[in-house]
Amino acid sequence: MTHHRKPGDGSRAVLLALTLLLTGCGTGHDPAPRAPRLPPRHAGFDYQIGGAYPPPAGVRVVTRDRADSPADGLYTVCYVNAFQAQPQERADWPADLLLRDRAGRVVVDEDWDEPLLDIGTPAKRARIADRVNRWTDGCADKGYDAIEPDNYDSYTRSRHLLTPADATAFMRLLTRHAHARHLAVGQKNTPELAGKRESAGLDFAVAEECGQYDECGTYARAFDDRVLDIEYTDTGLTKAVSAWGSRLSIVRRDLDVSPPGEPGYVRRTG
Repeated sequence: MTHHRKPGDGSRAVLLALTLLLTGCGTGHDPAPRAPRLPPRHAGFDYQIGGAYPPPAGVRVVTRDRADSPADGLYTVCYVNAFQAQPQERADWPADLLLRDRAGRVVVDEDWDEPLLDIGTPAKRARIADRVNRWTDGCADKGYDAIEPDNYDSYTRSRHLLTPADATAFMRLLTRHAHARHLAVGQKNTPELAGKRESAGLDFAVAEECGQYDECGTYARAFDDRVLDIEYTDTGLTKAVSAWGSRLSIVRRDLDVSPPGEPGYVRRTG
């Protein structure tokens, strides 16, 4: 049957088509999600996961713990311990989600007394991601710009119970959720997996002591110079600044990342 358009239907059809195009309706596809905002390159940077405080002059990028609020007017990254359990939160995790060795003992990162989370199966990864993603939601609700899921490299401390493939598969669950909340995601350390950044969905790097250990180039190449580097020694700071000071965001902090006024506080940029 042939349908004849009434006089004036042409203009209405054009308006309808434009409306559908702008809203994404009627095409069978949702509008493209808004891409997360990435941190600026070569910006003043401060690492405040040990406690928030007013950022020093010249700082444009700050990392803070998820318990704190973002810095007003600055690009702020939300620290989340995603692959290991904080010592004080160990009892909050279901026992079967803590990685155990063949004797049934919990595998612990001895440096920080943090139990590793068992990301060794799809089912467990999904359950752990569900909890971590709720923390990510909290970061988004507070107004953070990005998250930093820590301990991506925990598989290297797992006594061969976890693999790089487990780590990247779990990271994909985190990045997909974060991107849906319009948050960028930083790869924490783990230069050996920098080549997997696209498949893992990672947007920039947060590197500890890449100057000290001559790893800054690996991150710079993989993330197009979007690298936040924290050095914990004067030697590392000197090396990082001399080689990468014109390209990366670099700060020297004390190992405990203490707020000003606490014993041991150190913050330098050159």
